Amino acid sequence: MEARQDIIQATEQEYAKLRTAIDGLGEAQMSEVWLGTWGVREIMAHVAGWQVEMLPALERLACGEEPYAKGSYDDFDRWNARFVDARKDVATDDVLREADWSHRDFVRAASRLSPEDLAVGQAAHGLVEGVGAAHYREHAAQILDWRGRAGR
Repeated sequence: MEARQDIIQATEQEYAKLRTAIDGLGEAQMSEVWLGTWGVREIMAHVAGWQVEMLPALERLACGEEPYAKGSYDDFDRWNARFVDARKDVATDDVLREADWSHRDFVRAASRLSPEDLAVGQAAHGLVEGVGAAHYREHAAQILDWRGRAGR
């Protein structure tokens, strides 16, 4: 398989696993705080935030440009808080819809990159993997661990 197909497939599979990890959780469980100041709801708002934020970066990469100015995203905690805070008054179902929509947009944007751009070691590969499959995998594991410990 080519690099683009591999990373897109991994991104889709890991997002499906993340969504499966939250299946069956009610509003109270989605809002329960267990990861610092976050619950599943905040995790999904955070995921959606990064997906949306990186769309222009993917577009710039597709044009052969740098994805963003160096240092733009060095303070991950500040960005994470910004994404979660921006969605604090959004209904949980809407947060989940935003995550799904932004995931589709993210995959669509990544699919426009060339196989060469998405080869291991290239900036685009790191960005797509970091915001996509690796990010989804990290949070799915946290959620599954929490669910296991809490008997959910």
